[in-house]
Amino acid sequence: MTSFEKTYSGDEPVRVNKWLAQSGVCSRREAEALILSGTVFIDDEKVEDAGRKILPGQTLKLSEAGTGELASKRTIMLNKPVGFVSGTPEEEQIPAVRLLTRDNMVGKAAPVKGSDSLAPVGRLDMDSRGLLIMSDDGRVAKGVIGPEADLEKEYIVRIRGKITGTKMKLLRHGLELDGRELKPARVTGVADQTLRFVLREGRNRQIRRMCDLVELRVIDLVRVRIGALKLGGLPEGRWKELKPHEIEALLRNPSLDELKGKKNS
Repeated sequence: MTSFEKTYSGDEPVRVNKWLAQSGVCSRREAEALILSGTVFIDDEKVEDAGRKILPGQTLKLSEAGTGELASKRTIMLNKPVGFVSGTPEEEQIPAVRLLTRDNMVGKAAPVKGSDSLAPVGRLDMDSRGLLIMSDDGRVAKGVIGPEADLEKEYIVRIRGKITGTKMKLLRHGLELDGRELKPARVTGVADQTLRFVLREGRNRQIRRMCDLVELRVIDLVRVRIGALKLGGLPEGRWKELKPHEIEALLRNPSLDELKGKKNS
């Protein structure tokens, strides 16, 4: 494991944790943990103050232990079935993390350790299924559900009720939830009584509530994509570790049009 080294080229001093987060190295919280563990150095001087600022021209270095700690972070994708909760379970609910067993893993068999530390990156309701990301990597959480995140999320939704042009127009733009207007959505028909939703936000039970507002009922909802990450042929109830290039593609956040263009090129 090699160490990480980078020179700050900004014009003004900036807090180390903020700069590392902006550089995509780790989250601010993870940067603070690295400082506390004594693995962060500026111009070969150990950083011991979590509020320390780096000056223009100074070089920050993470020791091998620090880069090793970041490399140990895990991010997985799970095809969550109906009946499992993505977040903290209540009473007799079953958390999706219970599915992260060796037998359910797709790909190279590996010890399933540290799964309890993996948190859902975005919600997926108990009565919905499909792509769920789980991670202990703050960089992934920030990129997918952070305040500045703008990832597209794609769903295939089976509907009960009459689908009209007026309803489709409202679903695309013009509805409010909790007193706030929703962002424009891409909503298209893909088959009889089946719609494709592409959203850039994730309000609580958003698609079901949108459909309720136009007198349509959701009878099946599958999330098939988050950013560049596609559910693909991952069987229901199975999971796999994301490779570094998959995580980087996810955080680059290509649009649906860009993904289609890449496929057709």
